Amino acid sequence: MNKKVIRFLLFFLIIIGLGIALAYRDSVSGEMLEEGVRRFGEMGPLFFIGVYAVGTAVFLPGSIMTLAGGAMFGPVWGVLYSLTGATIGAIIAFLISRYLAADWVEQKASSRVRRLKSGVEAEGWRFIAFVRLVPLLPFNILNYALGLTHIRISHYIFATFFAMAPGAVAYTYIGFAGRELIAGGEGLIQKGLLAIGLLALAVFLPGFIKRLRQNQMLDVHDLNERLLSGQDMLILDVRSRDEFMGEYGHIPQSLNIPLPELDTRVDELFPYLDRPVVIVCRSHKRSGKAARILEREGFNDFQVVREGMTAWVDASFAVALD
Repeated sequence: MNKKVIRFLLFFLIIIGLGIALAYRDSVSGEMLEEGVRRFGEMGPLFFIGVYAVGTAVFLPGSIMTLAGGAMFGPVWGVLYSLTGATIGAIIAFLISRYLAADWVEQKASSRVRRLKSGVEAEGWRFIAFVRLVPLLPFNILNYALGLTHIRISHYIFATFFAMAPGAVAYTYIGFAGRELIAGGEGLIQKGLLAIGLLALAVFLPGFIKRLRQNQMLDVHDLNERLLSGQDMLILDVRSRDEFMGEYGHIPQSLNIPLPELDTRVDELFPYLDRPVVIVCRSHKRSGKAARILEREGFNDFQVVREGMTAWVDASFAVALD
């Protein structure tokens, strides 16, 4: 079949699916899922997985289905069924995006977008795991966005399944504990406390991982050792031009882009998207603002020099003045 025809059919199916999802979005509930599972009897888990997979692909709320899975199947099987359904749905969205739009995006994308895609593809499964644990984009949208890259499907499946596990465990157990509370089962206090603990973990884990991954502060002695070892990295000096050439000098081989210009010149840094970037200023106040700009543009491996050029000069390391 002609490739254009296949793409048209896929696009047509997506439009239909989105229309159905919008029409029945408010109808998706734990009661509806439970009734369907009951009707299918022994095949109930397959029904649940199928609904979860289709719902993921057409932007239905996954949290409701995960909570319902915990209530219906318990904390173990509920996690497995929810993760399986979510992963299958994520794969469907990924493949639709890859075969429907990836080539077109590649042809039409600006040089900046292409460099960004290259940086994402260079990190592979690590990037997927990071954005699953730290949701920079909504889960359903992210599935389609990742399909536009050339990330290997095996890496996508592996990282998606395991990185979604913490959230799935938390929400599944909350659904299970809620069902036990209504039914008046034993050990309600312990189950309730565990559910609250898991929910707290799901809420605070993304921020912790984000900070851990960035590890933003770098001591000048560590930076000097990296320079002496010849590590491939970019030293980004965000001071003004006058400061860069002034009494404090600058670290040899550093690139000077003043902070007010960084937003408009950030595309100059995209060749370093998949390599370490070290940010320096006079102390480290402006470096923090620069770090937020790089984070917004998709950089993940960046650090700020603690106390900047002040600490560098105090440590008597070499500086360049011209």
